[in-house]
Amino acid sequence: MPYGFTAEHLALIEKVRTFADEVVRPAAYDYDRKRELPMQIVAQLGELGLFGLPLPTEYGGAGKDYTSFFLAVEQISRVDQSLGVTLEAGVGLGAVPILRFGTEEQRRTWLPDLAAGRALGAFGLTEAGSGSDAGGTATTAELVDGHWVINGSKQFITNSGTPITSVITITAVTGQTTRPDGTTAPELSAILVPAGTPGLQVGPAYDKIGWHTSDTHPLTLTDVRVPEANLLGERGRGYANFLTALDEGRVAFAALCTGAAQGCLEEALGHAKEREVFGRPLEANQHVAFTLAQMATRVHTARLAWVEAARLLQAGQRFKQQASMAKLVCSQAAAANARDASQIFGGYGFLAENVAARHYRDAKVLEVGEGTTEVQLGVIARELGLCGTGFGPTPPAASVPDHCGAAPAVGERTEPAPLRAVR
Repeated sequence: MPYGFTAEHLALIEKVRTFADEVVRPAAYDYDRKRELPMQIVAQLGELGLFGLPLPTEYGGAGKDYTSFFLAVEQISRVDQSLGVTLEAGVGLGAVPILRFGTEEQRRTWLPDLAAGRALGAFGLTEAGSGSDAGGTATTAELVDGHWVINGSKQFITNSGTPITSVITITAVTGQTTRPDGTTAPELSAILVPAGTPGLQVGPAYDKIGWHTSDTHPLTLTDVRVPEANLLGERGRGYANFLTALDEGRVAFAALCTGAAQGCLEEALGHAKEREVFGRPLEANQHVAFTLAQMATRVHTARLAWVEAARLLQAGQRFKQQASMAKLVCSQAAAANARDASQIFGGYGFLAENVAARHYRDAKVLEVGEGTTEVQLGVIARELGLCGTGFGPTPPAASVPDHCGAAPAVGERTEPAPLRAVR
């Protein structure tokens, strides 16, 4: 089997690929122009069971492995990145943190609708002053009379303003903690905020250069009150838990990037075979043929990268470095393939109705979302035991040479936590 996929994986690929080609692709240009998330197609993704693929059956999911979910994301993203990231974020940032860190009551409250695609979840981390430096969160949550009172703002939050958004996980400073050296640091916790809670304001959608139909909004929280029981995971573990969720999300995002790279290859290959220039097919031009060969190699390399990261994830082994490598390699493959595909199309590659042109426009954010290229390089360098990364959260002491003089960050574990079963 290619890439170690099972017969069940291949059957899923065929099912989702057919849906993407027959339903998503023909409609993509129309809803891209409207800059609207196609809720009817989102509902169909739910009916196909894609939102529930990696979630346990007791919460309405399909109980499949993570590779199945990543394959679905790849196939949808092959024809439309906006819809691909809607699926990826809905599961990876909306549902999985609740599965990983939530109480049984929280899981049973939120996961069935999220698994069925009847609802979408979001994760509110990024702020105007804290993106890659998530430890700089300024949003606060104070415990008052059994309720968290939250004040602050978030930005670039995917799936936060759709008609079916049901819950947004907000990271907020809930106090101060003391480090081993006696200094203090913000205590960062995660809190579930139901959509429509008084004081939660969803701002106008961003005017983005790409991902036009992905739902993305800023959020303002003014004296938002939610029950104390809405704390997600342990108090003070919000940052550490987020890092865990982010590692898993990077593998899914890498699959999204691979889908985009594959889509660019397929579009360019079809055009090169059909287009005639100077009395012969465009593919007969050696430069074009070599460009397509390079594009195919990028797709193959990208897929190998995320499949290996997924294998380690599913085995419960440490995969942080492989997740960042996959995200780095796959995003670069997508950006390069989008550029080459648009060039092969010539003038047609500059028209928004062209799938390759939309990939070209969308590809820039692939090098930013789920951690920038520079963040990935920093993570990989730290995993190699290097201390000269210059930014980002302090790594676990066990992974840093003595000469670096780093102390473990508050709330960050020094050993990978075992992966909770998701079947």
